[in-house]
Amino acid sequence: MTILHHFQDGEQVLLIDQRGKRYLLLLRKGETFHCDRGWIHHETIIGQPDGAWVRTSKGTRCLAIRPTLAEYVLDMPRGAQVIYPKDLAMVLFWADIFPGARVLEAGMGSGALTLALLRAVGPEGKVITYEQREDFARRALANIQTRMGEVTNLAVRLRPVEEGLGEEEPVDRAVFDLPEPWHLVEPVTRSLRSGGIFLSYLPTIVQSHQLSEALRRHPGYALVETFETLMRPWNIDGLSVRPFHRMVAHTGFITVARRVVPEEGVTVRPIESNQSY
Repeated sequence: MTILHHFQDGEQVLLIDQRGKRYLLLLRKGETFHCDRGWIHHETIIGQPDGAWVRTSKGTRCLAIRPTLAEYVLDMPRGAQVIYPKDLAMVLFWADIFPGARVLEAGMGSGALTLALLRAVGPEGKVITYEQREDFARRALANIQTRMGEVTNLAVRLRPVEEGLGEEEPVDRAVFDLPEPWHLVEPVTRSLRSGGIFLSYLPTIVQSHQLSEALRRHPGYALVETFETLMRPWNIDGLSVRPFHRMVAHTGFITVARRVVPEEGVTVRPIESNQSY
């Protein structure tokens, strides 16, 4: 028997109209959604099954669906630029975020990465996140609560991550969205367990190069890699089969390394003077 999951008062819905335009809204009894194609009473949607079709006052047909995490991240309120879903997917897989993991995060931003980490570690895991800007933390926490409700496995530290690394219990993964993560390469060794994974998301190759070199020089890391993810959608409509004219190409670089036991007698290697970008 098919079970229909009906929309409830107080939950989110994503409306997609005939043009493909998207509207993310919170359903509330007695309220009305307005757009250039008319209006819809929220109570018209409440009680409908996920995936139902509704019409505006002007007759425009809209699909009502529960937003996926990727859809929510793209449409949620932002205080800082979010990491795109294509990169979030790679972060979760390349950092090997698993149920029950303890994850250290720095750079909370608008909460997109924190949301992805919380869902991946599950209720038995924990995310410890550092954010220096209180306004970013407030926005991120509001986005997290809207999507997940109250969470008990998130710890937010309003200070630089460098100040707290010596105090944290060992973590399985360290994931950063910060402009200068190379300063954390050595301090993170105090919290990231052997065999754990260090991952950083950066916007430029110059930053990525500096981080990669810092990781390669340090005897406590191995298997250093840097890559970017390009996603090109295709239009498939009858005989028209072609790539979209627009695509989400470069958004950032991901650098990943494995925390290892340093070889006896090996120290941090100096920077070579002939490096170039």
